[in-house]
Amino acid sequence: MSTADSVIDKARELQRLHSDPELLVVVNVWDAITATTVANTPGTRALATASHGIAASRGYPDGEVIPRDEMIAEVGLIARQTELPVTADLEAGYGDPGGTIARAIDVGVVGANLEDQLRPLSESVKAVEAAVAAAESAGVPFALNARTDAWLRGGGRDPLEILDDAITRGRAYLEAGATSFFCPGRLDEDTIRALVDALGERKVNVIGVPGMPGTRRLGELGVARVSFGPWSQNVALTALAQLAEDAYAGGGLPEGTRKLN
Repeated sequence: MSTADSVIDKARELQRLHSDPELLVVVNVWDAITATTVANTPGTRALATASHGIAASRGYPDGEVIPRDEMIAEVGLIARQTELPVTADLEAGYGDPGGTIARAIDVGVVGANLEDQLRPLSESVKAVEAAVAAAESAGVPFALNARTDAWLRGGGRDPLEILDDAITRGRAYLEAGATSFFCPGRLDEDTIRALVDALGERKVNVIGVPGMPGTRRLGELGVARVSFGPWSQNVALTALAQLAEDAYAGGGLPEGTRKLN
């Protein structure tokens, strides 16, 4: 099988996983070893990168501060670690969403998050259209996960106003060709249900943060996918900090530690 055929097959599989009746759970990774560890964990069906995690591992703050070349190189390295489909967090596309998606496809990535940063709707729709056009030009059925920052940047707005804005944006992004609509934030069940009712089952993606429903319940609510963003890295860093604390206090490695590399 050629490399191009392999990329297309992975893209088709990622599309299928988003529409499948079973919730797609992706645990975000940020480098080669985390990609290998998660890919080798039973139950893993796809990998997702976390822009925050990749930036932090390279000494950058989040928010497109890391140069695009470094981000593309890292997501390409991650894609090479596995035969599973990989979707990448590419933030807002670095000012060139079409070009950024094209470069991601070139390194083997078959899906991506693209955030709107609450820019004007017309501008955000154009970004989605540019990303979709780049994938179509490459001949890849790319899984574009159009993200709204309605809740993350909502400030003091009324919750119903935020929800209405998100639904408007979700409809526009899906009509522009996005595969799914990503709503990061700590959402309650009523909000998730309202999003799914408005946009359709297996069209809404959420992030697992403290206080969110568990994966089983999210699947019951009709969510397509749940990811964990920077929280998977926080879990790993918490374990590392606890090792240091225990060792400094006279202890050692915790029982049950596995050798995974």
